[in-house]
Amino acid sequence: MAENITETARLLVVSRESAVLRPLWSVAEPNSWQVETAVSAWDAIERLQAGATPNLLLLDLPKGDDDCMRILRWMRRLRPDLPVIVTCSPEDAGRKKEATRLGAQEVLLKPFDETRLEAAIQRHLVRSSEEDAEFSSEHIEQLGPDSFFVSASPIAQKLRAQAELLAEADVPVLIFGESGSGKDTVARLIHKLSVRSGFQFLKVNCADMPADLLETELFGNERSVANGSRTGIGKIERAEKGTIFLDEITEMPMALQARVMQVLQDKVLLRPSSDKTASINVRVLAATSANIDKALAERKLREDLYYRLSAFTVQVPPLRQRRSEIPILIQHSMHQMARHYGLPPREFSSNVVTACQNYSWPGNLRELESFVKRYLVAGDAEFTFNEIRSSFASSVGAGIGTISSQGAFSSPVTSADPQPAIPRSLKSLIQNVKSEAERNAIGTALQKTGWNRKAAARLLQVSYRTLLYKIDQYHMSSSEPFLSPLPASKFSLQGTTTRTSGKE
Repeated sequence: MAENITETARLLVVSRESAVLRPLWSVAEPNSWQVETAVSAWDAIERLQAGATPNLLLLDLPKGDDDCMRILRWMRRLRPDLPVIVTCSPEDAGRKKEATRLGAQEVLLKPFDETRLEAAIQRHLVRSSEEDAEFSSEHIEQLGPDSFFVSASPIAQKLRAQAELLAEADVPVLIFGESGSGKDTVARLIHKLSVRSGFQFLKVNCADMPADLLETELFGNERSVANGSRTGIGKIERAEKGTIFLDEITEMPMALQARVMQVLQDKVLLRPSSDKTASINVRVLAATSANIDKALAERKLREDLYYRLSAFTVQVPPLRQRRSEIPILIQHSMHQMARHYGLPPREFSSNVVTACQNYSWPGNLRELESFVKRYLVAGDAEFTFNEIRSSFASSVGAGIGTISSQGAFSSPVTSADPQPAIPRSLKSLIQNVKSEAERNAIGTALQKTGWNRKAAARLLQVSYRTLLYKIDQYHMSSSEPFLSPLPASKFSLQGTTTRTSGKE
């Protein structure tokens, strides 16, 4: 398999220099590699966003150009599985470590001969194909760069069959399940298997923002409609012929639920602040982790909307009911995160796998992803499982409830053994990962609230004073982009995680 991929590889090269292009053309022809050139890193990003699927990216860093280093980070987030080789001049040799940290598999200093370039390309093409072969499985269904569905257990196979039937029906669906159990993944699976898969799948988390911003997110605003601005149109209209996924539907204000009901019932969309309507053809999928009877009794969900959505329902089982999938989940998540962060993947010992299967995972897939991320950075020699569990509980808080002592991880290190000290470099790496995630979360909240810091503090569930301190600590300003390095009309990230993968 590796040989076939190597022989038919497509290379995307970002360079204008003959010192890079000349040796590349010389080695590409005898290897039957297809070479496509991009004039800039921005051009390469736009091509990847438009659907280009190269097997390897060769990025040439111009002298002293910091933009390419920043763009490298966004390339890795857009295509975490794409091997990247960076070339730079000897004067920029000090940037080798930074390029590697940002996700480059290898850095070549110019000038280099054809033999060295050819060996580097073949090495990473073969490694990428071997990793794909090693973790390809009939039980893993990739739904997107950071999303996949695993059907290794009978209960998940039944869920997969149910999703396939619902995909053909083209009707609203209400998805139930605990927080972090994968309701988003099931919604994406239904969309992918349906006739609407060629059109957009857009997600709105109704618990993420205050009512006015949620209304704008769903239905747009008067100014954007008057100006004909496509980027300001609501997600319901942008998902035309595709699918809109409304997560935590019980958190949506009742007035907005009435407007969603109108979309479902009459297939029309009322323009913001006007009497004009537009025909709409969009499939609505909704999800909730709440007790539905309690939500109806407390008038958090309209009865007519519930009956319209619940003609077809899906119950997503918690992770503790799918223990046979855990070895596949942690291994596949490990390799996806390793590619995303540009780190070598770690192997899980049999003791760790057994401990994972015996754990109850109250935070479900979200907690598992948190565990895999920490294991990637530190391994099982640096943390006890209880410390990792406690760290997750403190960071997620009420979102997963209290973690029971039953089925808890036990440390692979005996109580008589002293805990190994974490090297300073490892501590720094962990802190960098945590700081980046915290800074991105704050930036996202500020963007969603239009830099209303009090609203952002409520969204993040922190005090206003704490948020001000963090903004000052990270030197954040309203002019700085957090979700995308390009304007929304040119570039957008799909469900950045967190993610991370498998950020569902």
